[in-house]
Amino acid sequence: MRSTPKNYGTVAILFHWASAILIIALIGSGFRSGFSDDAATKMAVLRVHLPAAGLVLLLTIVRLVWWRRFDVKTAPVDGVPHWQDVIARWTHRALYLTVLLMLASGIAMLVLSGRPDALFGAAPLPELADLKPRAAHGIVARVFAGLIVLHALAAIYHHMVLKDRTLRRMWFGRT
Repeated sequence: MRSTPKNYGTVAILFHWASAILIIALIGSGFRSGFSDDAATKMAVLRVHLPAAGLVLLLTIVRLVWWRRFDVKTAPVDGVPHWQDVIARWTHRALYLTVLLMLASGIAMLVLSGRPDALFGAAPLPELADLKPRAAHGIVARVFAGLIVLHALAAIYHHMVLKDRTLRRMWFGRT
């Protein structure tokens, strides 16, 4: 259940993959809504996007509490150069920072719209395009998407080229 110095635990793995799936869906739905000219499409997408973002917020808070209070920090994979471990740590920090910036700018848009109850479908969705946090939300989304691609490519590189345990230890039933 908990991580060990060698492997991530079941809870950490569940948090990782649940977050990954939700965040990729959120980035896709956010871009879909942002690039759509059809108001009905925008609203339909945002009706799913907003509660999913709320779920990511909850998942991130629980994940950080689990990680800081109950879990064990994993050690770097044997044989990984120190410079790669440093880059990995900073990339993970950047991923967490972008998650928090996306959530903060999304919440700021809802609050500034005067319709925060729209998050739960209790009110009509507000027009968000003219709100100041909207620009930051879009920029951070692009940075976030780039970080996710780099993170995935690094995991694939470690698995396919270096053939080390980096990806396997973040998967279920690993050896």
